[in-house]
Amino acid sequence: MMHKKSAFILLFSVAVLISIGLVMLFSAGAFASDGHGDQFSFLRKQGFWLGFGFVVAVICATVDYRWWQRGWMVLIGASYVLLALCFIRPIGLRLNGSFRWVHLGTLTVQPSELGKFAVVVFVAWWFAKFESEQNRIIKGLLIPFAVVGGILLLIVSETDLGSTALIGTTALLMMFVAGVNLRLLLPTLVAGLIGVMAIAWSIPGRHNRLLAFIHPEQYQTTEAQQQFMGLIALGSGGIDGLGLGNGRQKMFYLEYAYADFIFPVIGEELGLRVTLVIVFCYLLILTSGTLISLNARDRFGMLFGFGCTSLLGLQALINVGVTTSMLPNKGSPLPFISYGGSNLFFCLVCVRVLINIYRHGKEEAPATRTEMVVRVRHLSKF
Repeated sequence: MMHKKSAFILLFSVAVLISIGLVMLFSAGAFASDGHGDQFSFLRKQGFWLGFGFVVAVICATVDYRWWQRGWMVLIGASYVLLALCFIRPIGLRLNGSFRWVHLGTLTVQPSELGKFAVVVFVAWWFAKFESEQNRIIKGLLIPFAVVGGILLLIVSETDLGSTALIGTTALLMMFVAGVNLRLLLPTLVAGLIGVMAIAWSIPGRHNRLLAFIHPEQYQTTEAQQQFMGLIALGSGGIDGLGLGNGRQKMFYLEYAYADFIFPVIGEELGLRVTLVIVFCYLLILTSGTLISLNARDRFGMLFGFGCTSLLGLQALINVGVTTSMLPNKGSPLPFISYGGSNLFFCLVCVRVLINIYRHGKEEAPATRTEMVVRVRHLSKF
């Protein structure tokens, strides 16, 4: 039975992705201007966050996941405070026209990463507590979205539309799994999409990115340049790649080759085979995470696990979609691979939460399985 091996499959997939990420950070970071000539700069910083995240993740794996139910208010409150601090100098840091980072001593963190996790915990807690009222418009939609909407409003004010869409989509997926009626969810989804598109269209930089996605040939030296360079890198690598360290696009052609656009660098240097391995690892994470969630011992565990799995899967989907020109350009890290301490930290926490749910779950959880079957039937009837 695959469920019995799901934890091993999950950990093995994450280990493969982290290993590839560290190797490629060493390769891509050697030519990054932000590294100030130190080819080990990004590797050291990522190693620090990896070690820190591993220690916290081990704690998360040993503490019962239901502990998060009691701490949802702290997480939501901390998210509001940190997101607000992004706009206050000198704590807040503005980079590339966006207020997404804060200085905490010697560390620079991205509060939206905490916001993602906090929303998952809150939505799981809310719909575990109010299961019988999930299809009422007040408690099934308005109140939870008022809490989530506050975080989304702060993040969209930072002009981080990608994280806004990611969090909103994750919350809607969790609500669907929780049993909220599609007649409530679909209008909310449509309204959210229209809202994000309207905001993006009203911001000059984001407006041009949308135009570049529609007419890439007209913007190949400006807004679409990164994606063009990414496609060139992937095409140059072919099946076998040019060899580790032999990539050309990372040499000041492809911006953020060590972060958001590390996937094309991997394709150029290691080839199609390795990029397919990466995609396969994410599919394994989605599959194993879903199986763990289905076998959770209670409703909160099922929703919590599904939310963590959705966060990891959607981030990977967005990054691969952007770097292969299937989606508009949006800065989103590739989980476990891209440089970014805050993202790596919370991705590791999500993995350890899933391991904890697995450890406390029963081999047979008919209640949660039946609930998922009911959701599929509801979808077919709609």
